Amino acid sequence: MPLALGCLLLWFLYRNMDITEIWSVIKNGVDYRIILLSLVFGLGANVMRGLRWGLLIESLGEKFRMRNAVYAVLGNYAVNLVLPRVGEVWRCGMVTKYDGISFSKLLGTLLVDRVSDTLMVGLITLAIVIFHWDFFLDFFHKNPELITGFRSMFNSIWIYAFLVIFIFGIWFVFTYLSNFTLVQKAKGMLRNIWTGIRSIGVMQKKGLFLLQTVLIWLGYFLYFYITFFAFGFTQDLGISVGLIAFTMSSIAVAVPVQGGIGPWHFMVISTLVCFGVNENDAAAFALVVHTIQTAWTAICGLFGVAALPIVNRRNEK
Repeated sequence: MPLALGCLLLWFLYRNMDITEIWSVIKNGVDYRIILLSLVFGLGANVMRGLRWGLLIESLGEKFRMRNAVYAVLGNYAVNLVLPRVGEVWRCGMVTKYDGISFSKLLGTLLVDRVSDTLMVGLITLAIVIFHWDFFLDFFHKNPELITGFRSMFNSIWIYAFLVIFIFGIWFVFTYLSNFTLVQKAKGMLRNIWTGIRSIGVMQKKGLFLLQTVLIWLGYFLYFYITFFAFGFTQDLGISVGLIAFTMSSIAVAVPVQGGIGPWHFMVISTLVCFGVNENDAAAFALVVHTIQTAWTAICGLFGVAALPIVNRRNEK
């Protein structure tokens, strides 16, 4: 279903564009050597993410192999291309399988890992809003349906009713049904998750964790921005525009659709158009960059999936 919605949005975006002009850009207007160069930074950022996750696991006091964490993070992205957000659960399962660490504890470290990235995106977005307020005014002026969608979502009484019922249900179960075996197991799992979350507090290498977080997002930015130099119509836009477009694309990836298909294209195309890029050129940019980088993510991810059983089989001998 998420993939179908993403493809529907993709069709909606491209349905009235000049496909002949887009194909002309794809065929003759791209320096693919530069895009291939960008792939190195994407892989480097994902490897660094694996090393950073390893720091959190290390703080649990458990023995594990760092390469398992790295391969699991790479494979995470391949799994997400099939089933959005399932990759995060899969990577915890792989480290549990090969290193024997509690799955729920790993889930706690994963939450810290994801919150760290959410904070980074939030800080980058806040900086963009402060220093480029005019861009956001122009962006929402050209895309008023986004504001309408947000308003309708938060004006719905059903959202608040669901939250109240959900919170009351959790409170009732843990207060009045606490003697049930299933509830006790759930409590134990939550305690383990909390242990994983606390890993950031007891971590001995907080400075390294922060450095790796910065390097991860620097790598992701270069992964995106370097592709600007592969197209004649974006190579002179400058690093500020690159940072804005990167931020908007990062927000789009939060939508649970395989590889951000659809939302990513919408955000990037809309941003480039705001800075004077022809809509067909912007559409060609989004199509080429997203397709190649998604294929690269899948290739690296499949390598991670295949490497895990191989390297662990060797260790068992």
